[in-house]
Amino acid sequence: MAAAKKTVNQAEEMFTKAQQGFEAAGAFGQETMEAVAKSTEITAKAVEALNAEIAAFSKKSFEDTVAAAKDIAAAKSPTELFEKQTAFATSAFEGFLEQAAKWNQAMGVATKEAMAPIEARVTAASDLAKTYAA
Repeated sequence: MAAAKKTVNQAEEMFTKAQQGFEAAGAFGQETMEAVAKSTEITAKAVEALNAEIAAFSKKSFEDTVAAAKDIAAAKSPTELFEKQTAFATSAFEGFLEQAAKWNQAMGVATKEAMAPIEARVTAASDLAKTYAA
């Protein structure tokens, strides 16, 4: 009789632990899905901002090119034409490099921000795994 009671108690204890484990796994999964959603939201906002910056840069670049073409067309000598064309090419190239550096920096920051929720979940998974290993 005592052995049967002990077996029932052990079974109930195992059932309770299993139930708690399933609940914890469900909560962990939910938190992970929320982290993925947050990461996706951050990424989408960063891409939207980058697209807006690219559009603005493209528009300004086009306007600058049209203005430079008019200026170059008004050159009075081959030397002046060459100087104006060289100045425009240099300015356009330097402007692009400056803008590309800004885009690169912005994407680095966005990547770090977007990965933060995922990294937190990896840390949580590692911590959870350590509790089962102990």
